[in-house]
Amino acid sequence: MTDPSEFGPHGKPWSKTGPGGPFDVVVIGSGMGGQAAAALLAKVGRRVLLLEQHYEPGGFTHTFRRGPWRWDVGVHAVGEVTPRSLPGRILRWLSDGQLEWASLGSTYDRFLFPGDFRIDFPDSPEQFKENLLAAAPQERAGIDEYFRAVREVAGSMRLYYLARLAPPSWGHFADLTLARRAQAFLEERTSARIGRLTQNPRLAALLTAQWGYYGSPPSRSSFAMQALVAKHFLWGGYYPVGGSQQIARSLLSSVATQGGWTRVATPVRQIKIEGGRAVGVELEDGEVIRAPRVISAVGVAATCARMLPPELNHTPWASGVAKLTPAPAHVCLYLGLNGDPRPAGASAANQWLYETWSMEASAWQIDQAPLPDAPVLYVSFPSLKDPRHQGEHHTAEVVTFVPYGAFQRWQGTRWMKRGEDYEAFKAQLTERLLAQLHRHLPGLRPLIAHAELSTPLSTEKFVRPMAGSIYGLEPTPERFANPYLRPRSPIPGLYFAGSEVATVGVIGALMGGVLAAAAADPVSVLSALRRL
Repeated sequence: MTDPSEFGPHGKPWSKTGPGGPFDVVVIGSGMGGQAAAALLAKVGRRVLLLEQHYEPGGFTHTFRRGPWRWDVGVHAVGEVTPRSLPGRILRWLSDGQLEWASLGSTYDRFLFPGDFRIDFPDSPEQFKENLLAAAPQERAGIDEYFRAVREVAGSMRLYYLARLAPPSWGHFADLTLARRAQAFLEERTSARIGRLTQNPRLAALLTAQWGYYGSPPSRSSFAMQALVAKHFLWGGYYPVGGSQQIARSLLSSVATQGGWTRVATPVRQIKIEGGRAVGVELEDGEVIRAPRVISAVGVAATCARMLPPELNHTPWASGVAKLTPAPAHVCLYLGLNGDPRPAGASAANQWLYETWSMEASAWQIDQAPLPDAPVLYVSFPSLKDPRHQGEHHTAEVVTFVPYGAFQRWQGTRWMKRGEDYEAFKAQLTERLLAQLHRHLPGLRPLIAHAELSTPLSTEKFVRPMAGSIYGLEPTPERFANPYLRPRSPIPGLYFAGSEVATVGVIGALMGGVLAAAAADPVSVLSALRRL
């Protein structure tokens, strides 16, 4: 056990160096999946070392600061975090009760469509249904059937997750038995199911308008993913009190107090394979850290492409994963505001500003001239979500998807030194995004004191996903039909955590971490989870 007073610089439970071994488990990557796996294994008595390549832990849950402003990079709204849900109870246990959540209010998402059509997504399933009926009063049967399907999908997932824990040799049998109901939904396209529920294009758009939370439009996405997002937010959205950096601080504190540690600025070069099994990792500086179990939380595809010995990339399982498509890349415009944005129309609720009723217009076509509007802007005001925020320095974030290929000509360049043409391109995108934002929220204009655009290259620099994807592998039926996206890899001693072995988003990554921990130490972990 470690006393919190012995934590690293400034009392943080991480540092560039760490204690010596031996370790029971090495976890690569400190995103939500890595944090969860490390904290859970530490809770059941395993000595864990977590390795993070960035100087700030947290993956897409970390934050950054410019002057008086602080922004999140990936956490905008999270559902199912109260004690009434299993993920909420898991987070409370893993964080020793230190991680608190604030409701975004009775409306957590607000949508604006062409023609000045507005609809709120509330924190009540009954009110949500009423809002949909008000928008499409002749569609009661389709709406009722949609809610029934959402419940059915959610009810099928427990056995699906249990099937994920089967050893590779039993995986096919587990999928045919335990996971059969869930697998049917996972391999059905969203557009196909919605098309059977309604022929009303407006209702179809409203039902799928949150596709940005998983990064795949209806014609490509798995219906189960759409249904799970709907279920995820049925009782509203929440935000971590104190900002999303509190997630890493609380979970990694649990790792440290149980005798483990997190090393930052410590990139891994390769997973060490000896005698056909994983035995540890080699760092980029040549240091070798040995452990009988290795958990990679950087994504299955990224692990196969970057961290396995080259000869393993040609195996059927690794090459099969490599054929799957990453979810889209994105840009985010971070705004620092001087003054309260609420009179301008801002609130804790996220705003989706659609320029089209088509949910298939999935990416801003930034390679066109003249530069068009983005099909949708997702606008978040982190400072209004956090009850601890004080003062008049508020923040906003404007997010939209973009084609990854538009930035490939700058691959290989260094952060902050990518050249004048890159900076000019970013300035052009920033100007266009601000013009589009101001049409919808003109009162924000005089408040903006700082504007900074992140691109897929920024995402790759700090988080290192495949093709700059914030969601990892795209949640298509093809992804969920792949038999190798499991927490237990075909290599003995190597496990996978994170959203690619579960579902996307913060809670999807959390459950991927839980699955990895359960696969690595099934008796201890499953016994502990049963008590929650």
